[in-house]
Amino acid sequence: MNEEGTDVDDLVSELVLNDDIKVKSEIFDKILRLAEESGIFLASIHHFYRARGRGEFGGFTVPAINLRTLTYDLARVIFRVAKRNQAGAFIFEIARSEIGYTAQRPIEYSGVCLAAAIKEEWKGAVFIQGDHFQVNAKKYLRNPQEEIEFLNNLIREALAAGFYNIDIDSSTLVDLSKQGIKEQQRLNFSVCAAFTKFIRSHQPEGVEVSVGGEIGEIGRKNTTTEELEAFMAGYQEELGSSLEGISKISVQTGTSHGGVVLPDGSIARVKLDFDTLRTLSRLAREKFALAGAVQHGASTLPEAAFHKFPEVETAEVHLATQFQNMVYESQYFPEELRKRMYAWLKENHRTEQKEDETEEQFIYKTRKRALGQFKNEIMGLKPEIRAAIAAEVEDKIAFLFTQLNLANTLPLINRYVNR
Repeated sequence: MNEEGTDVDDLVSELVLNDDIKVKSEIFDKILRLAEESGIFLASIHHFYRARGRGEFGGFTVPAINLRTLTYDLARVIFRVAKRNQAGAFIFEIARSEIGYTAQRPIEYSGVCLAAAIKEEWKGAVFIQGDHFQVNAKKYLRNPQEEIEFLNNLIREALAAGFYNIDIDSSTLVDLSKQGIKEQQRLNFSVCAAFTKFIRSHQPEGVEVSVGGEIGEIGRKNTTTEELEAFMAGYQEELGSSLEGISKISVQTGTSHGGVVLPDGSIARVKLDFDTLRTLSRLAREKFALAGAVQHGASTLPEAAFHKFPEVETAEVHLATQFQNMVYESQYFPEELRKRMYAWLKENHRTEQKEDETEEQFIYKTRKRALGQFKNEIMGLKPEIRAAIAAEVEDKIAFLFTQLNLANTLPLINRYVNR
């Protein structure tokens, strides 16, 4: 309870379960006020990343964590682990696609993460990120202005909810049929620069939003140094010298979102090209003063791989699917509910199953799409069930924080990130 007698748990329930946007906004504002009274504030990691780009520190990798379900419970876990480790360099994020299929609009996601910070008596900066604000290539080629306006509206909504970190993904527009790497990347860097300008013109006064760009679409061929240089040269030309540009760059080094599913539903072991990641991170820092390279689709990698990210000076790593998997596969998750979710997928998403896919592959690939449909039921699980699932995830988060060398990064965050 806070001094006014308002229970944070109750506010979270109201925020998540209420569909009225006006009511959601009022609850978000209340949570925001409570956070500020508690010394918690939404922040941009831009200046911290710029300092890393100048070589002022290194040796760790910032995790950007996508919470698709049980967001309040799992965010509390992250804050608990962070407090034990004096860690401050971590990000909560949600992608354009996830906002849809998890039924978590920015104002809800941001409010729930802030409420978790209040509940766990966190102090200082909280980083919320729009992950993969991705240009749909088919829609863009059919009607560029309509697709751009859709993303502009999403950016406006995200900024209003305190998403002061936004990753623009226009890598879908890379055209490898063009002659020359710069021409292949032209639409990518041009659109990314245009969105950067839009963000700069709409960011709140006193906030320099952290913007990320992306070179290679995840799951395709590995990014090269030539592609990074071509993208950055074109991006800087388009952006001009008067505006702050991106602070990091996402690359492709061998992995894929959610892992590669085998016929029995298990995940294939993936070998990541850490040498490429090291080379691209160094180039990004030394030539363009960026924090370094960003690795997507990493949560399902073997545990033995994670210590390599800080070793090769990866700036940021995105983690999503494994936490969703842990919830679904937890011994505490009600079997009856899981069966109903899978039955709903079979009824509503069967068209997504390819001819050569097994039932297990189909379920694994699509089960993220049931999270929004059953959000209220998952939120309504008994507190002891949610707490038991969260405790399992807490062990994984603690492991990742150790592997990514996040201990004692809070003083660094406090030095470079201000209210």
